[in-house]
Formats: sequence, C-alpha cells, structure tokens
Amino acid sequence: MQTGSRFLDLADPAFDVTSPEVHAAREEAFWARTSYGYAVLRHAEVTALLKDRRFRQGNARWPAQNGITSGMFSDWWQKVLLSLEGEDHLRLRRLLNPAFKQGAVTPMVPGFTELAHELVDGFGERGSVELIGEFAEPYASRVLCRLIGLPEDEWAQVARWADDLGKSFGVRVREDLPRIERALEGLYGYCDAVVRDRAAAPRDDLVSDLVRAQQEGRLSAEELSVALVFLVFAGMETTRNQLGLAVQTLLAHPEQWRLLAERPELGRNAVEEVMRVNPTVTWITREALEDVDLGDGLVVRAGDIVQVLSHSAGTDPRAQPDPSFDITVEHPMHMGFGGGVHHCLGHWVARLDMAVALPVLAARMPDARPDGPGEWLPVSGNTGAVRYPLVFTPTPAGGR
Repeated sequence: MQTGSRFLDLADPAFDVTSPEVHAAREEAFWARTSYGYAVLRHAEVTALLKDRRFRQGNARWPAQNGITSGMFSDWWQKVLLSLEGEDHLRLRRLLNPAFKQGAVTPMVPGFTELAHELVDGFGERGSVELIGEFAEPYASRVLCRLIGLPEDEWAQVARWADDLGKSFGVRVREDLPRIERALEGLYGYCDAVVRDRAAAPRDDLVSDLVRAQQEGRLSAEELSVALVFLVFAGMETTRNQLGLAVQTLLAHPEQWRLLAERPELGRNAVEEVMRVNPTVTWITREALEDVDLGDGLVVRAGDIVQVLSHSAGTDPRAQPDPSFDITVEHPMHMGFGGGVHHCLGHWVARLDMAVALPVLAARMPDARPDGPGEWLPVSGNTGAVRYPLVFTPTPAGGR
C-alpha cells in the first residue's frame, strides 16, 4: 500500500478511532487520509504538529465541513474560544484564566470529595446505578455551577441544555442541529438572565468578574454571552463523558480498579492514563496557514485540515516501551487536553475533579461491573456514554 494512502472514514458513526484499522494505518505511515482532511497518527509527529505555528486551531471550519453554513449554531461557533485566533483569543483567555488556574481550583477539592460521596450515598444501598444520569452528569454539572457561580440547584436544566449542545462535537452534528439550536437558545436566555442579576448584585464569582470586565470595556456584551454559554456546555459535557469512559476503562482492568480503591493518591495518574487510552476528545483539529511539507509524502496546502488522533498518538508504541494501561506508570503526555495556545482552559478542573471522583467510586463500589452494554456515542468525534448501568454489592450511605 502506498504511504499514507489508507482512508479512515471519521465521519461514519460506526467508525471506531481506537480500532485495529487505525493501528494498522499507524504502522504503515504516520498519516492517513480521512473524511475530514488528513490524520496524524504517531506521538512524535502529533506533538510536533500541535506546537507548529504554521498551523492554527481548525475548529472554525467544523460546521461547514458538515454542510452547516448559516444559522444560530454556525454563527455562535465562529465566536467561541475554540474558534478564535490571535489577539481576540488571547484577550478572552486572559480574562477567563484566573478562575481556572490550579491555585483557584485546588481549594475546591474537599468540596468535590463531599459531593462525590453525597451522590454515591444516593444509590449505594440499592446496589445498582446508571452511572451517567446518577453520578457523572450531576457531578460534572454541580462542579461547573460552583466554579463559575451558577445556582447549584439549577444544575439539571443546565445539564440538559449542555448535553444537547454537546452534540455539536459529534459526527451526527447536522442531523442533531435542531436540538443543538434549541439548547443554544435556552442557554443564551439563561446566561443573559444570570448576567443581569450579577450586574444588579455582583458576587464573588466568575460571572461577576466577567460582567465587571464587560462594564469596563474589556469585552463586549456579545462576547460575554458567547463565553458563558461555551463555558457551561464545555465544562460539563467533556467531564461527564470522560468520567464514563474512565470507569469503563478501569472496570476492564479490575486489578487497576481495586488498586485505585486502595491507593486514592493514584487518582491523578489514573486520569492521565484514561485520557491517554480512552479520551472523550478523539481528535484535535488544526488548519494549515501555509503550505507545509510534513515528510513521508505528506504535503499539506494552506487551508488544509489535519486531525490529530488522540488515542492513536497516546498508545503509539514508538513513544513508550509498553503502552498498555497502568495507573502506576507515567507515560508520555497524552493529547486529551489539546496543545499549544489552545490547550484546554479547564484542564485543572477536569484533572482535579476526576482525580477525586474515580477513587471514591472505586472505594464505594469495589466489585462494580457493567449491567449490560449500555448506550454509547460514536467512537469518533467527541465520544462517551449516554447510559452506563452498573451493579455492585450494596453499601450503606456514608460508608467511607
């Protein structure tokens, strides 16, 4: 087979980016062709590309790649942090960054622990749980509400909008468009009401800080609304999905699940390992700013899209002697949070809240096992569980 001539149909909902087909393509060459531009498959080339200033974030092209060229979703997508470049991106990121730094999130960790136990108390005595609806979604949503200053008792409605808007990252985005735009409309109305409230009665929270920045002329009213809607859905949806994938991975390695229960300090490395081998963000998009010869027969022209395949790079045997899943080993950096100037703004939140949640689940449900296959999003685009039922030996509420 000619170098790089293999085609990976990323747009097919049945396609699996973790499949032997992708691994075979990685053995043949560091790149392949896809339905969304080229794909880069090996760790070294991926790491270099994410740092390469001849490329920019390519997310702005996503709606058009799926035949969506106008409307509420298309307009909003062009203005979110993921799609911005240059000074606008840096300005908004500087305004948001203080609330997401490690030093700002670390004091919240005891509260994350209490929340995780509270949620397990709700189903522990039953001996069964639908993990996404009863743990991952309320946990991620309530953490997000605390972080940016939304009423925590309104998490369920916010989560429903965020869940629907999260479909904008999926390969079925075009067919899900009506649902996405209804969620956008709902979240815009909700966030605008919160902004009016903070303008009238400021508090010590991120929303009040952003309202103050808007009043001082450091961002426009539209930028404020767009940013809040994006933070709500991105902060909830990715963590919820990654928690389901993390438990799926750990239960497939029961010795690792037991070890995590015994050694909760391994929670942080467990998060890194799960995101290396089973990330919710299955690819990261870049767009070439000029013609670039990447070698091995791949010449990318200005405007071409390149997808970095996270799982393929994270499990590349060239980058590590043993790429198998092991929460006691620190492997080379994964791509689950992207890279370069667009490295995930909320990575400390995700790292710390999941590092708390996973050991709590392992300790409270030591013999957990899947109760059927569950229901999963396509393993291409952003992926995760829609439903993931588990069974385990019942435990008393407050059992810690």
